[in-house]
Amino acid sequence: MGHRPSDAQAWFTTEVATLVDPVYRYFLRRSARQDADDLTAEVFEIAWRRCNDIPSEWVLPWLYRTASHVLANHRRRTSRLPLHLTDEPPPSDDHAARIADHDRLLRALAELSERDRDILLLHAWEGLNGDELAEALEISRSGAQAALSRARARLREVWDPSVQDEGARRQ
Repeated sequence: MGHRPSDAQAWFTTEVATLVDPVYRYFLRRSARQDADDLTAEVFEIAWRRCNDIPSEWVLPWLYRTASHVLANHRRRTSRLPLHLTDEPPPSDDHAARIADHDRLLRALAELSERDRDILLLHAWEGLNGDELAEALEISRSGAQAALSRARARLREVWDPSVQDEGARRQ
């Protein structure tokens, strides 16, 4: 963690600033396209000010955690909570099927809590697993695994209501 003032700029340039693209994509998937540039800039402004607080082994998870706080603040400021997501290209070549799948995914994700949605997207779209996911969520690794498991179960229930009926019958 802590960097000497003399090499903080070099460390920031080589280790932090190179991660602009993943942070920008994070915002593209969660906010209006026109907001992504400003939100990304805000994250890196915070990162520059708090350079000594960034754990060198967890730079990207730290940036994602900061991005989630920036996005939450932005949503509170603008009083709108639309879920604008950039979808990953599905395996289908059928454009209509892709649009339908994307729409179904947006509706399913919108039904989840913000925390469940964030956990699932950090894992699926940002590629965080294990310790990285735990660091981004500021919880233990086992807590992150449990939270991911619960979020997946809730997504399955929303995606396929028969899963919920089946679970209720088992109890």
